[in-house]
Amino acid sequence: MKKWSVAKLNKESAEAISQKYSLPMLVSMILSIRGIETQEQIEDFLYRDEIVASPFEIKDMDKAVDRIKYAVENFERICIYGDFDADGVTSTALLYSYLSDMGADVMYYIPSREEEGYGMNIPAVDVLASSGVKLIVTVDNGIAAVDEIAYAKSIGIDTVVTDHHIPPEVLPDAVAIVDPHREDCQSSFKELSGVGVAFKLVMAIEGEYADTLSLLENYSDLVALGTIGDVVPLVGENRVFVKQGLRHIANCDRFGICALVDESGLTGKRLSAGTISFTIVPRINAGGRLGLSKKSVAMLVSDDEGYAYEVASELSKDNTDRQEIEREILSDIDEMIQQNPSLVQNSIIVIDGENWHQGVIGIVASRLKEKYNKPAIVISHEGDECRASGRSVKGFSISDAVFSCSDLLERFGGHPMAVGFGIKEENISAFVKKINDYCKEVKVPYPTLSLDCKLNPAQLSVPLALSLEMLEPYGSGNPTVMFGLYNMNIREIKELSGGKHLKFILSRGDIIVPALKFSTTLENCPYKVGDTIDLAVTLDVNEYNNTQNLCVNIKDIKYSSLDIDSAIISKEIFEGFCRGDYLTNDELLSITPTRDEFALVYRFLKANDGYKHNVEDLLYRLQSDISYGKLRVILEAMNELSLIRIYEGMYSTKIEMCEVEGKVNLDDSVIINRLKEGYGE
Repeated sequence: MKKWSVAKLNKESAEAISQKYSLPMLVSMILSIRGIETQEQIEDFLYRDEIVASPFEIKDMDKAVDRIKYAVENFERICIYGDFDADGVTSTALLYSYLSDMGADVMYYIPSREEEGYGMNIPAVDVLASSGVKLIVTVDNGIAAVDEIAYAKSIGIDTVVTDHHIPPEVLPDAVAIVDPHREDCQSSFKELSGVGVAFKLVMAIEGEYADTLSLLENYSDLVALGTIGDVVPLVGENRVFVKQGLRHIANCDRFGICALVDESGLTGKRLSAGTISFTIVPRINAGGRLGLSKKSVAMLVSDDEGYAYEVASELSKDNTDRQEIEREILSDIDEMIQQNPSLVQNSIIVIDGENWHQGVIGIVASRLKEKYNKPAIVISHEGDECRASGRSVKGFSISDAVFSCSDLLERFGGHPMAVGFGIKEENISAFVKKINDYCKEVKVPYPTLSLDCKLNPAQLSVPLALSLEMLEPYGSGNPTVMFGLYNMNIREIKELSGGKHLKFILSRGDIIVPALKFSTTLENCPYKVGDTIDLAVTLDVNEYNNTQNLCVNIKDIKYSSLDIDSAIISKEIFEGFCRGDYLTNDELLSITPTRDEFALVYRFLKANDGYKHNVEDLLYRLQSDISYGKLRVILEAMNELSLIRIYEGMYSTKIEMCEVEGKVNLDDSVIINRLKEGYGE
């Protein structure tokens, strides 16, 4: 259940853009809605194909170049110290390839995620020292490595830091710190990924008159992968990187990337940032999660086609293994939630379990966040210290929330949308309480599904969808255009691909619209023929037998007549009551059901032999004025009184009727008595 919000449109502005630049009206509308309205903004967004900003805008870039050139010219051994995710792997491959081509004595080092964790560590520095390294160049890390860089300096190793993360208050004592987020950095574009910073370093080493287009020709495939993988905003220079990179990936001559494209089933297909994000990036990331990051770099820099395909195959297997591990953890969590629904009633969901793979718990936290529209933290018990990973919703800094509990943590780090930390097992309960107490002061916003505009179904066409290609590449900062189709009647629902996906046949007036809902089975679909629904959709064009066909992809559905905003408010009141938050008498009354409302719900469930979809759908089927919160109270009371049994997990809800002997007294319900006590106060 999500709030829907339709962006405001200045029609006059859109019409002016359309006329001035001879653009389709829909494209002009989207540009205006997204604040791209001036000539400079429009030309930069639609037509810019090369980098314009000097790399020397970034603080310390000149120092970094001088030290690296000195090392190359004097045959000092250089180590590129990378990271295990797609951004870190591509950063390492790019800089290693470039310096190798310069004739440098260069090696690379990727720490083990499981054994060493993120960033530099002192044992790794010792290993590099024993290999004769005199200069470490970090990529996608290093900004927080104060102790490690000081140690390296003490044993005669210089460090150049290239990073894109937010710097701490104390910067490391490095020869150069190249990070656009430094407070004293005056660079014009701050949103580079780690590989974007590495590319700017290469530009700088090339000098003032660097042939940027040739560099993009050689390296934009790597830069695009890392930029997409790190989910930085696809605006400005990042947009150039991805535009150029997608072209070169489609016609790649880098064996490692060709192998990944083949393994992902993308050979010969039109590539987009979205397809890269969901197919190639997870394979590279899986290597980091399950231990193949060093091989990932070797694959990307290899001139041996056979080796590249061998590693790509291993990465695909690792990705499959990662998916299976993820499913197993989510299955455990699903069972835990069924047994203890209070786990997901807090403002921040915190769930812990034994020996969950630390390389996967971040993804699992993302799944929980997406399902429940709340920040989520997953903790794995691993010996004396538990490891945790969290993900947040837009507008809430999970790092601030976690850092407010620092007295209970062993270590922690992160940013507003993602966090990682260590914690002792005995501190978990106190942590759950403290972080949710924090949310009483700093409220978690309810996520909103943002629609660019409503669309009349009569306007749907292949040319309309094709016109949107001007706005690609899509990604963070430039999301895929989302339309609202309102008051659509369901005529038919068909199963596709053996029941894995669904095809809806919809209508409004005389207009018929086929639409696809992927990864949804008929059994888990609550919608029926005859229902009137609103849909959030994206548009695509598929080609089959040399014919282009419009594809309407359903991203979300809601009942047209159901007041979602009121349901969400009522849901939050109910969950606040379950948590023991202070509620006003009016709030308590809004979720206190009458006997007639109890009877209405019970009769419906009995007539239907229970129910097998979520509470939001049941609320709609009742066709009454009962609020969401009241319905939850009624169901909880009925469950307590053994009138029904509720099984509610991540993926399904099932309400079964119980055999009832004798009369049931509602006054015996714990939740009803708690409500009465609260109202009495």
